[in-house]
Amino acid sequence: MAKPNYQFEKRQRDLAKKAKQEEKRRQKLAGKAATDAGAAAPDSPEAAPAAAPESGKTTPDA
Repeated sequence: MAKPNYQFEKRQRDLAKKAKQEEKRRQKLAGKAATDAGAAAPDSPEAAPAAAPESGKTTPDA
C-alpha cells in the first residue's frame, strides 16, 4: 500500500485557501469599484456646471 503524501495534501489545501482568498479580494475590489463608479456618476454632473462658467469666460462678452 502506498504511503500518504502529507506534504502534497497540505500544499493543495494551501493553494485552495489562497485561491479562495484571492477570489474574495477580487470580489471586494469589484464591489468597491462599482460603488465608486456609482458615487462618481452623481459627481460628474456637478463637475460639468463648474466647467461651463470657464467656457463662458473665454467668450468675448466683456
